Amino acid sequence: MTDKSDTSILLTGASGRVGRMLCACWQDVAPGLGLIPQYRRAAPPGALAWDPLDGPGALLTHIAETGRRPAAIVALAGVTPGPGRDLGLNRHIAEATLDAGLRAGVARVLLASSSAVYGAGGSIPFTEDAPRAPVNAYGSAKLEMETACAPWRARGLDICAMRIGNVAGADALLLNVARAGPGGAVVIDRFADGGGPVRSYIGPATLAAVLATLCRHPGPLPEALNIAAPGPVAMTALAQAAGAHIETRPAPRDAHQHITLDCRRLAALHRFAPGDGTPAEMVRQWHAARTA
Repeated sequence: MTDKSDTSILLTGASGRVGRMLCACWQDVAPGLGLIPQYRRAAPPGALAWDPLDGPGALLTHIAETGRRPAAIVALAGVTPGPGRDLGLNRHIAEATLDAGLRAGVARVLLASSSAVYGAGGSIPFTEDAPRAPVNAYGSAKLEMETACAPWRARGLDICAMRIGNVAGADALLLNVARAGPGGAVVIDRFADGGGPVRSYIGPATLAAVLATLCRHPGPLPEALNIAAPGPVAMTALAQAAGAHIETRPAPRDAHQHITLDCRRLAALHRFAPGDGTPAEMVRQWHAARTA
């Protein structure tokens, strides 16, 4: 018999870049909120071996055997851009996860979407109510995934599509910094005003804290939430905080200097710690997650 008061959280996609960092910092950030990492294949002790596309069987068996029914699912599992990858699977994986969650009696699913659903950026940060006009296949796939949630919401599942910005350490810039090594050079676009790209970022520990807040929230969540730390981040400043040597190049014509998120809706639900939005703190969290 399952324990209805169980406060564990099922994290799908635990083997991905973001998932690994969340697993590394979760216990320190969210004490008392147990984490069940999900892996498609062989899983370490305490984790769940389950492929959502195979149906809900493994999840239901896990609940029956352990007595742990997750209070919520943080659904990170999906397909990221890359040669030969079927981005359309994002919808199917989400649908399978939602179906399994509903069958298992899970009340809430935090579904990882992307800021790419908004499309090209401008000087004004995107709110959750901004038009969604993706300019690439990944954004289109994530938007299709969000739209597919409607039938499960109608059946009573609390689903929040998290439109995540850049997660420090899983982003292209800091991955390039890591490849370059200490003091190595990274190349950043230079725009007409002499500045570089500006983006919305969040550190992995801050993301874990946000997820814990959303999982614990007592009432229904918004159908969509922008997920990033307060304030935009200059990518030049982030690279400098990581100790990189910066080289610049003229920005291509199709490059966008500002792609940022308005996170006031999130800030009304989660109390950010001082410094959460600074490059130095994001880099510190990235290094801590890498060495945990």
